[in-house]
Parts: sequence; structure tokens; C-alpha cells
Amino acid sequence: MRGLKHKVLGAAAALAGLALAACADDMMDGSKAQLAATLSGTSAVPPIAGQGRGMAAITFDKSTKMLTWEVTYSGLTGPATAAHFHGPAAASANAGVVVPIAVSASPMKGSATLTDAQIADLTAGKWYVNIHTDSNKGGEIRGQVMAK
Repeated sequence: MRGLKHKVLGAAAALAGLALAACADDMMDGSKAQLAATLSGTSAVPPIAGQGRGMAAITFDKSTKMLTWEVTYSGLTGPATAAHFHGPAAASANAGVVVPIAVSASPMKGSATLTDAQIADLTAGKWYVNIHTDSNKGGEIRGQVMAK
């Protein structure tokens, strides 16, 4: 039984790797990739109970290496105090800041030029958007960046 469990887990990991590779290929078709993140407290690590919700609409231009975004949010426990793209990390893990997002009332808009290493992590699905508040300094709402 133990051997079967390891085979099933190995097959699941292989399928997940193939899905991420296909996602990265789809993401990089053409000169611009459309990405998105759905932000919620349940996606935070650890999860946060609350009414906070958000959406990030993201475009990556591979010819200029420019990432642009518009992040909308509502229902936070207080004003947003910080916002960032974090990575590299799976949806179940935390990571450091890779690109800061200037905090403002919703929507927050901005852009940044990425390095090749950042592009590799972004296209592998290893970035997430996180919005922080005073009540939830580690992040109140979070969403993994994925290809649309």
C-alpha cells in the first residue's frame, strides 16, 4: 500500500509539473501575456477570516520585459498599508517581496521592468499579490498570479 501511495503522489507531482509548463507556454504566446490573481483572505498563508476581496489584472510584455498591473480591492479591515508581488512561492507558501506596489485607494496601478530570473518565476506561476493592513501585517488578502 505504501508503494502505491508513493506512485500516486509521484504521478500527481508529474501532472502538476506538466500543467505548470503548459501554463508557462500559454502565458508566453505572442508578445504580451494576460495574467490575473483573485485575492482573498482564505488564500493568505495562514488563512485570514474576513470580507476582504480583490482582483489583479496584469499584463507582461515579453519584448520590453515590462509588467503592468491594476489591483482592485474592497472589504479590508482597514486601509491598505502595503502591497507587493511576492515570490517565488507555491500557493501554500510565503516568500519575500519581488516587486512593490504603490499603495493607494482602489485601484492600485503601476509597472516595473523585470529581470530574467523574475520572468522565469512569474511564468512558472510562482508569484502572488499580497495586500497588507495594520490588522494583518503579514497580508490580509492574497492571490496567486496565473495565466488567464
